[in-house]
Amino acid sequence: MLCGRWRRCRRPPEEPPVAAQVAAQVAAPVALPSPPTPSDGGTKRPGLRALKKMGLTEDEDVRAMLRGSRLRKIRSRTWQKERLYRLQEDGLTVWFQRRIPRAPSQHIFFVQHIEAVREGHQSEGLRRFGGAFAPARCLTIAFKGRRKNLDLAAPTAEEAQRWVRGLAKLRARLDAMSQRERLDHWIHTYLHRADSNQDSKMSFKEIKSLLRMVNVDMNDMYAYLLFKECDHSKNERLEGAEIEEFLRRLLKRPELEDIFHQYSGEDRVLSAPELLEFLEDQGEEGATLARAQQLIQIYELNETAKQHELMTLDGFMMYLLSPEGAALDPSHTCVFQDMNQPLAHYFISSSHNTYLTDSQIGGLSSTEAYVRAFAQGCRCVELDCWEGPGGEPIIYHGHTLTSKILFRDVIQAVRDHAFTLSPYPVILSLENHCGLEQQAAMAHHLRTILGDMLVTQALDSPNPEALPSPEQLKGRVLVKGKKLPAARSEDGRALSDREEEEEEEDEEEEEEAEAAAQRRLAKQISPELSALAVYCQATRLRTLYPAPGAPQPCQVSSLSERKAKKLIREAGNSFVRHNTRQLTRVYPLGLRMNSANYSPQEMWNSGCQLVALNFQTPGYEMDLNAGRFLVNGQCGYVLKPACLRQPDSTFDPEYPGPPRTTLSIQVLTAQQLPKLNAEKPHSIVDPLVRVEIHGVPADCTRQETDYVLNNGFNPRWGQTLQFQLRAPELALVRFVVEDYDATSPNDFVGQFTLPLSSLKQGYRHIHLLSKDGASLSPATLFVHIRIQCS
Repeated sequence: MLCGRWRRCRRPPEEPPVAAQVAAQVAAPVALPSPPTPSDGGTKRPGLRALKKMGLTEDEDVRAMLRGSRLRKIRSRTWQKERLYRLQEDGLTVWFQRRIPRAPSQHIFFVQHIEAVREGHQSEGLRRFGGAFAPARCLTIAFKGRRKNLDLAAPTAEEAQRWVRGLAKLRARLDAMSQRERLDHWIHTYLHRADSNQDSKMSFKEIKSLLRMVNVDMNDMYAYLLFKECDHSKNERLEGAEIEEFLRRLLKRPELEDIFHQYSGEDRVLSAPELLEFLEDQGEEGATLARAQQLIQIYELNETAKQHELMTLDGFMMYLLSPEGAALDPSHTCVFQDMNQPLAHYFISSSHNTYLTDSQIGGLSSTEAYVRAFAQGCRCVELDCWEGPGGEPIIYHGHTLTSKILFRDVIQAVRDHAFTLSPYPVILSLENHCGLEQQAAMAHHLRTILGDMLVTQALDSPNPEALPSPEQLKGRVLVKGKKLPAARSEDGRALSDREEEEEEEDEEEEEEAEAAAQRRLAKQISPELSALAVYCQATRLRTLYPAPGAPQPCQVSSLSERKAKKLIREAGNSFVRHNTRQLTRVYPLGLRMNSANYSPQEMWNSGCQLVALNFQTPGYEMDLNAGRFLVNGQCGYVLKPACLRQPDSTFDPEYPGPPRTTLSIQVLTAQQLPKLNAEKPHSIVDPLVRVEIHGVPADCTRQETDYVLNNGFNPRWGQTLQFQLRAPELALVRFVVEDYDATSPNDFVGQFTLPLSSLKQGYRHIHLLSKDGASLSPATLFVHIRIQCS
C-alpha cells in the first residue's frame, strides 16, 4: 500500500490547508441523536424526535395513527373483535391491544415486516367474512414470512384511508433511509425505552439498562468509568451532549477508522484520488476519479468537505454502509441478464403445494399462500385439483385434513397478483384428479378469468425446436398439464398427473377406496384442458436427451427428489444435457408430512429448472432459494451458467474437476445484532459466524469463527476462513450468525445468502435477514472478501 505522504503529493498545491480546515471542522464525528427535550412538539414526547427525523411529524395521516384507532379485527364470521391500534412514536412499530395481556414484544408489529397493505376486500379473509363492512372501510395488512394477514375494518372510510396512506408513507420513508439513518432511528428507540422516568437524563442504572437492550454486557467497572468520563457536569446524570459523547464512544468503529487512516494519511480526510486508490484496492469495476468524486457528493455529510471534494470518516462510513458498500453487487439487483434465451436455460423459482400455509396433513389451504409466493418472486405454482361439489373443482392436499379452496378463486388470485413483482411468465403446474366434466370447468375458468394472459397456442411454430424466452412470454401464464394424444400409457389410455407421480413415488399410500375412485375419474384428459398445455406438456421421463427422434422441448418431466438424485448420481452429464433442452420439475418426497424441504442446490447443479420447495416452511433450504433468486431483479428467472446451457456440455456435477477459485473471507466485526429474548433483559448473545458454501458436492463445506462472549452489539473476530471451489459459477455463499450454547443447539440470529458470482470483493457489510427473510436492520457483519481465480 502506498504511503500517505506520497498520496498527498498528488493533490493540488492549495489543497492541504483546505484539508486541514475540514479535518478541524469534523474532528468529532457528525452528531449522533441526543435525547429530545420536553419542548419537542410542546409536550414531553421524546419518541417524536424519531418521527421528526423521518420528516413525518406534521403529516396528518401519521398524526392520526399516533392518536390510535379502534379497528375491528376480522378472523371469521363469528370472531370479529374491536381492538385499539396505535403507531408508536418510533415510527417503526404499531402497538395493538390484546384481550389477554402478553409479553410486550407480542403486542407490536414492525412496519418493516409489512409485505403489502391492500384496500377493500382484497384478501381471502375479507372476501369470505367481511361482507357486513363496506369495502371502503376495510384494509388488509399482509406480512412477510409466516405471520397471518391482519384483516381490519375501520369505523369510517376516511379512517381506513388514513391507515392505508400512513403505512404507505412510513414504509416508503423506511425504504429510503440510509443505514446511518436507520442506526440513528434505532438509537432513538432504545434511548426512549431506557429513559425510565422520561426526564431526558440518563442515570448509570438507565445506561446499564440501555446497554442490555442493545445486546452488550459491559463490565460494570468499565461501563461506570465510561459513564464518569462523559459526565462532565459531575451530577451522576448524562444529558444532551454528554449522552451524545457516550453514544459516540459506544458506536466507535476502530476497524473502519484504521482502514480510513491507511488511505487518508495524517490530515484524516480522503481526497478524491485517495478514495480512488481505495476503490481500486477493493477491485471495484469502473473505478475512476470521476466515480470517486461522485461518491463524495453522494455520501459525504459535511458540506465544506463536499465542496472541496474531500471525504471525512463519517462520509466513508456512510459509503461502506450503503448498498454500494454491501457484499451484494448492486448492479445485480436489477434485471441484468439476457432474458431472450429459451426457458430451459433459466433456473425458475418454483413452489410445491403452493396452496398450503402449513403442513400437508392438516394445514390451512388459502389463496393468500399464492399471493405470498408471488411476492417472493415465485414463477411456478402448484394446483392440486380435485372433484368439488356443485361442479366446481377444488384445491387441497388429497386424502388429508387440509382445508379446501375453489379452483376459480386461485385463478383469480393468479390474475390479480402474479405480475405485481415480476413481469416474466408464470407456470401453473396442474396435478389433475378431476373427471372430464370438471376438467372442462377448469379450462373454462382459466380462459375466462385469465383472458389474454393465458397462452392458448404457440407463438410461432406449433412444433418449435426450442422453447420461447422469458422476454417473449412477459405477462403470460403457461399451463403445465397432460396433452392429448401424446401422453399415452402402454395400454393406450391417457395418464393423469397423479398416476405419473404415484409410479415415481410408491411410498405415498392413500385411502384405497377413495383413491381408486379418483383414478377412475382421471383416466382421461379432457380436450379443453389438453389444449391449454402448449409449452409445458407433462410427460414421464423415459430416456434422457439426446433421445431418438426429434427433440421435444415442450415436454416437461416431474421427478421426486429421490428420482432426481438417482439420475444425478448415475447419469450426471446426460441429465445436464437433457436439461439444456427441456424443463424438469423436482418436488419433495410425499413422506415429508411436515412439509420439510430438500436441498435445492443438488438439483440446480444438474440444470433442473423447476426446483419446487414448500415456500411456507422456513429453513436453510428456503434461504438458498431466496439467495439464488436474489439477483436479476428478483424476477424469478436466473440464467443458468454456460456449462448447463450447452447441448454438448461435458459438465458432470459429481466430477467437476480440480479447484479453480479460492475464496477468502476475513470475518472482522458485527454490529447491532438483535436480542433473541427481548423479555429477558439480562440475556445477551454469544455470537459466532459460520460461512457455508453450497454448490457441487465437492465444494459443499462450512467453517466458523470462535464465539464472542456476551456481546451482540459490536463483537470482533478478525478470523479468516478460506475455501477452494471447483464450480464457482454454481456456488452460493451463506453467512450465518448464531448464539453459541455449550449445552444445546445454537440459536439462529440472522443470515444472508447470495451467489458467489454476485459477491463483491474488498471490505463489505453483510446486511442480515431473519428466518422469514425480513430485514434485521441495522444488524450487519463487516468482512473482507478476496476471490482468486486460477
